[in-house]
Amino acid sequence: MTKHLMLSVSALAIAASTTFAYAEPSQELIDAAKKEGQLTTIALPHYWCGYGDLLTKFTAKYGITINELNPEGGSADEVQAVKANKDNKGPQAPDVIDVGLGFGPSSKADGIIQPYKVSTWDSIPAEAKDADGYWYGDYYGVLAFLVNDDVVSNAPTTWADLVKDGAPQFALGGDPRKDNVGILGVYAAGLAAAGGDASKAAQAGLDYFKQMNTKGTFVPVNARAKDVAAGTAGVIASWDYNTLAWKDGFNGNPKAQVIVPSDGVVAGVYVQAISAYAPHPNAAKLWMEFLYSDEGQIGFLSGYCHPIRFNDLVARKVVPADLLAKLPDPALYAKAVFPTLDQQAAFKKVISEGWDTTVGADVVK
Repeated sequence: MTKHLMLSVSALAIAASTTFAYAEPSQELIDAAKKEGQLTTIALPHYWCGYGDLLTKFTAKYGITINELNPEGGSADEVQAVKANKDNKGPQAPDVIDVGLGFGPSSKADGIIQPYKVSTWDSIPAEAKDADGYWYGDYYGVLAFLVNDDVVSNAPTTWADLVKDGAPQFALGGDPRKDNVGILGVYAAGLAAAGGDASKAAQAGLDYFKQMNTKGTFVPVNARAKDVAAGTAGVIASWDYNTLAWKDGFNGNPKAQVIVPSDGVVAGVYVQAISAYAPHPNAAKLWMEFLYSDEGQIGFLSGYCHPIRFNDLVARKVVPADLLAKLPDPALYAKAVFPTLDQQAAFKKVISEGWDTTVGADVVK
């Protein structure tokens, strides 16, 4: 895989050589947000990246009520909600979205998001933000397997293991026709099957899941922790921050482990943006300031997500040592590849449009 095809880990985690000075949100912004009195979010499960604590802390800090829409929705659901409610200032209109990287540029092109640069803007790597401030990365992770050791006797360590004879029942943490994690799961499997050839990974991924579906080991559900706990799927693939948090939540029942597949380590960046039609634009801006503050970024890390300002936080020694000690082996992340925006646009089209005809499994929530 050539260097120009993929953004490297170091490209998205540029070490901070300067101590940045950050201003608190202006009192004017805080007052304007409080006057609006509400923030409407969408597709933010409380288990995802520490969002439960972040939502609670934001309300406690600023006294702003949060209206949470469709917590289990995917990136496409968020974008559709913005489009569908552009003339609606009621409770179904999202103020902010948190979507997969590829949805940032497309949302800008569609004119459904507005620019805003947070006070910590300079410490966000250039490769992970729109130069005009329409969208910017908030955190990233790698795809990992959550394995129920009570029902799986031989845990898979590679994508290849999941299509061998005797492989366990397997599910993806999203619908490959529309959800970022599902699309990237197919891509990761395909990248492994294609020997790292990014140009062939999308079709190879579809063929891989066709093979799995034919074998009868693919479980067509939008997988969550409950599916592993119940044994519906012995193995599921989702972001490392989800799988690690879900494993913690089991408290040993069932016995489980998290494995990063060695033959296809794919990372995904998620981005934040403010709706162009936000009913509460000032509350949205204050939410962004909170998420990109040291407090907000460490909140993501507490939920096992690598915040986009990770290296800046480490360089300034503001990350608690006990939190750093909980993170997976950095060597696992050294293998990770970050698909470029052009690559994501290309394989998203192939996978989302080709899933039904090639694989034919109707993934349900």
